[in-house]
Amino acid sequence: MHDAYGGIASSSGDGQAGQTDTVRQTWRRQRQALEEGRHYATPMGLIPRRGWNRLRPALKLFERLLRLSGLHARGRANALNIALKPVTVRLANLPVAFDGYRILQISDTHLDLLPALVDRITALLRGVSVDLLLLTGDYRDRHDDQPEPGLALLQPILAALEPNDGSFALLGNHDPAASVSILENMGLRVLLNQTVTIERPHGVLHLTGLDDVHSFYTEAAHGALREVRTGCRIAAVHSAEVADMAAAAGIDLYLCGHTHGGQIRLPWGGPLLSQLRRCRAYSHGLWRHGNMVGYTSNGAGVASIPIRYNCPPEVALIVLRRAEKPVR
Repeated sequence: MHDAYGGIASSSGDGQAGQTDTVRQTWRRQRQALEEGRHYATPMGLIPRRGWNRLRPALKLFERLLRLSGLHARGRANALNIALKPVTVRLANLPVAFDGYRILQISDTHLDLLPALVDRITALLRGVSVDLLLLTGDYRDRHDDQPEPGLALLQPILAALEPNDGSFALLGNHDPAASVSILENMGLRVLLNQTVTIERPHGVLHLTGLDDVHSFYTEAAHGALREVRTGCRIAAVHSAEVADMAAAAGIDLYLCGHTHGGQIRLPWGGPLLSQLRRCRAYSHGLWRHGNMVGYTSNGAGVASIPIRYNCPPEVALIVLRRAEKPVR
């Protein structure tokens, strides 16, 4: 894909443009086997799959108590009060040609749980000028349902945007392999442990997108991070759980979500849950690991219960700027 600004070249571990059918078929077989298996695959190894159904009675009781106390309506109003959050990131390795580059990150929409968010997000983003749209996973909430209805709710949001360099998506732990073709039919390019290179006349920017590493980690994800690249590198991952690997591989910027920022935070700022098995210090906002800058979005949607407290929903507008001096 090319435009007046430059173009996009794509590559993956097979060394050819794009991903071959064989690579994608191998990925699909591995992903489906993990989805059907009895374990989650994590960077720490396999762990037993604990059915979320066991927690549903407790969650239903908690939600009922919130309704009885009158707090549920307030929490739902908080969840709908979504805003566009500007985030300036300064990178020492950023080419001059990309100074001011605008990445719109939409994460964790879970739109089937709170469909009223669709109109809110669409109105929020209509007319916003961006260079690249990046969706970082978890587009629907209900694991047991077919993915099509939940994913279809993304369409008005996508229609409100015209990014100069295209629209890219990742899979989260709520997104099965069957989501890929649905997302691609909407005009999104799904990155499955592969890198695309955004070209300008005087510089390049590499975007490496991984499959979910929270529940469906494979060595292909680590391999994609370790590919040798010259120039500024961005890793887009559903969760922060391979931040240390990315920093060791020379990634400059790491963009993720998954945690919802906690969704329910204590008044003094602490989340009740982070949903991270490793790299747990990076559960929300801007952070740094070595020379790598990271940003964990609060997410646009909600999980399990349609409420938020002390943790506003967001769509992040990441603006890249050259650092005034090298990071040491």
